[in-house]
Amino acid sequence: MSLHTCLIEWRQVRTLAHKEFSDRLRNRWVLVVALVFTIASLLITYFGGAAQGRVGPGSIELTIASLVSLVIYLVPLIALLLGFDAIVGERERGSLDLLLALPITRQELLLGKYLGLAMALSLSTLAGFALVGLLMAQQFGWAGLYHYAGFVLSAWMLGLCFLSLAVWLSVLARDRTRASGLAIALWFGFVLVFDLLLLGVLVASGGQFGGDALPWLLLCNPADIFRILNVFSLDDMRSLYGLTSIVPPALANPWLLGGAMLGWMLLPLGLASWRFRP
Repeated sequence: MSLHTCLIEWRQVRTLAHKEFSDRLRNRWVLVVALVFTIASLLITYFGGAAQGRVGPGSIELTIASLVSLVIYLVPLIALLLGFDAIVGERERGSLDLLLALPITRQELLLGKYLGLAMALSLSTLAGFALVGLLMAQQFGWAGLYHYAGFVLSAWMLGLCFLSLAVWLSVLARDRTRASGLAIALWFGFVLVFDLLLLGVLVASGGQFGGDALPWLLLCNPADIFRILNVFSLDDMRSLYGLTSIVPPALANPWLLGGAMLGWMLLPLGLASWRFRP
């Protein structure tokens, strides 16, 4: 393989990303997801405290705590459904060979696909949480908006992590049916099974197995990294979730957690690029 073929032509990548993003705009995907986020976040913001006899945002801590649960369940699922057929779908439709016949490399195609999908996911996520952000600024001032902006940023990063995983699955899978099944299995594994498995091992061993290492194992799950980022951003949320005595302060370092999230974005994409080589 020559050096020229290893280099990435960013003009080609931008063209592919723009096409992918335009396709998502035309089929109303961005609009639908933005509406889902907007409606769900507004309902949680206003009615999340209904069980305590309160309607409307009571505090920035409780509002973010309620939205964290929404994001952990919804954002990974949407990201996986968005990207699971990025490559395998083109292969099934017979358009992959046509794309590769153009003067572009496989890495340019993969990166262009990912960036276009990332733009669509970013726009829908930011637009979906924008209205609640205005309410936070009106209700709690700039301090509330600052913490809410950090929450939205971490939600955006979580979506990109699972989008990278989805593109990796799309390269590995032989058909769209298997890719969709793997995407749902991945969602169940990270969102539902992972924490239960760690807790089960800890309880079954009477706290003797993995006690000290258990908090650090949470870095193996981007959903848990997102949770820790937001739980430790506010004092009231630490006591609300009861994780202060479980998660060591060293693990709660936002730079460490942000770097772990970045790793979850880059590693699956790198594996997908390696697997997609000719």
